[in-house]
Amino acid sequence: MPPPRRRPPSKSVARSQVFARRFIALMIFLAGAGLAWLAWMWWRTEDLRSVHYPEFGITIPAQYPIHGIDVSRYQQGISWKAVREMNSDGIRLGFAFIKATEGVSSVDPYFRRNWKRSRDAGIVRGAYHFFLPARSGRIQAEHFIKTVALAPGDLPPVVDIENAGGRSPAAVRKELKAWLDITEQYYGVRPIIYTYLSFYNNYLAGHFDEYPLWVAHYLQPERPRTTRQWAFWQHSESGRVNGILSKVDFNVFSGDSAAFRALLVP
Repeated sequence: MPPPRRRPPSKSVARSQVFARRFIALMIFLAGAGLAWLAWMWWRTEDLRSVHYPEFGITIPAQYPIHGIDVSRYQQGISWKAVREMNSDGIRLGFAFIKATEGVSSVDPYFRRNWKRSRDAGIVRGAYHFFLPARSGRIQAEHFIKTVALAPGDLPPVVDIENAGGRSPAAVRKELKAWLDITEQYYGVRPIIYTYLSFYNNYLAGHFDEYPLWVAHYLQPERPRTTRQWAFWQHSESGRVNGILSKVDFNVFSGDSAAFRALLVP
């Protein structure tokens, strides 16, 4: 007696099998492409030491002795050794603020790499949180604390507040105060507030005067146009630095080396 003949799969089953095979092939392709992209990014990052500029490409307020930059994922891979070694007319970069977190859950994808390698290169580092006033200041502070471990010699934690998120000035200040209180209690050092001069005037003026201010203002060649005492001034967003492909924000510290050291985490 001949064996029973196997029935061919139905059209729906056949289509499902074809779809499954194509899906698996697509996943394999995407995984391979992802690995290739990571390898290329690593190769390009290691090769960035060959990216050099004749100068910083901006007017530098040379009356201030201590200069630095701030970076985030937009600068992608950075050769921190090349950053540290750059010298233009006797001006070198001694500190860097690095984006760590945003809101209640986001972590900058380059933070951990930048955090480690900037310190390895001998650059004083600081971490900042991009603040969302419409979200809980407490939860945002806890998110930053879970992400950032400060060490002696680091800059204090920074909260970057640039917009109100549709909230009133009083509501903005309430959530900001929660972030400041929690981070100061945890790290044992008073945080720095970063903001644009216009936002400071509209939402923060007359409040938080006990906190160091890092102010962004690009219109003045010598100092930001404010009577409020400031610690850092972001004077340009279009500088060029060896080891970094894209343009970079430039900053100065208001005091001398002794005042700078006194600001650092003990």
